[in-house]
Amino acid sequence: MLPITSIENLQSNLRERSYIAERGLATSIYLAYKLQRPLFLEGEAGVGKTEVAKMMADILDTELVRLQCYEGLDVHHAVYEWNYARQMLNIRLMEAQGEKISELDLFSRDYLLRRPLLQAIEHSHDKPVVLLIDEVDRSDEEFEAFLLEVLSDYQITIPEIGTITAKFKPFVVITSNRTREVHDALKRRCLYFWIDYPTFEKELEIVRARIPEAPLQLSRQITAFIQELRRADLYKIPGVAETLDWTTAMVALDQQALNASIVEDTLGVILKYQDDVDKIKGENLKNILNRVQISG
Repeated sequence: MLPITSIENLQSNLRERSYIAERGLATSIYLAYKLQRPLFLEGEAGVGKTEVAKMMADILDTELVRLQCYEGLDVHHAVYEWNYARQMLNIRLMEAQGEKISELDLFSRDYLLRRPLLQAIEHSHDKPVVLLIDEVDRSDEEFEAFLLEVLSDYQITIPEIGTITAKFKPFVVITSNRTREVHDALKRRCLYFWIDYPTFEKELEIVRARIPEAPLQLSRQITAFIQELRRADLYKIPGVAETLDWTTAMVALDQQALNASIVEDTLGVILKYQDDVDKIKGENLKNILNRVQISG
């Protein structure tokens, strides 16, 4: 029996794992699963893009293979490289034994170091894995071009060995924080969905699902405060991840409700730049507290 039978079933599976997905996102995930197409998720940091891949790996009861992208990422770190230390030891051993050394002795699968993309293609499971290509916008355009080839045929060619083709296509989730525009050629190969900041109701539901031990009043105040904070002119607007971190911190501090003092003391949990902290403190903080009806 398939683990995902409908959009409603997928939403239910996600909700059971405390991931609240609206109909549009659930539809995109479902279609990517049914059509075996990569899913390209774009949005601000901390809105739950990476969590989609984690949830899908759990729902499908399969392995999550993660490739964290960064500037300068190349084939050796993303796909494969040779274990040169083992190759050198083998050469010396064969020379000491007087054996003839051939290329086949040095470039066999025994000496292959498999990086995330090759792991996802060559996995030994009897079902697809989930491949997360995280923050692809941080990689270079040259790596994007290589990724197009991999996602077109789900195969990787290693000159010394040959072409390795996926027995089962991985479920691919590609995320981007839009620090730069990703090339249209990559997006065309994917189903696309923009994950926006949630509404108050949805964010409160997320907080209640993830941190049920938090008092309702506290959860409502935190959600309202974060919603107001996102209206401010900040360098880095807090995402849902920061909302959850802040709620967890308040629970750890045994807070039943927010007040001006505890908010000011813990701004570093939700704001990651000193300029943003300085901008919110003082009169701006009082105004936000008044709007969300939090006492001084």
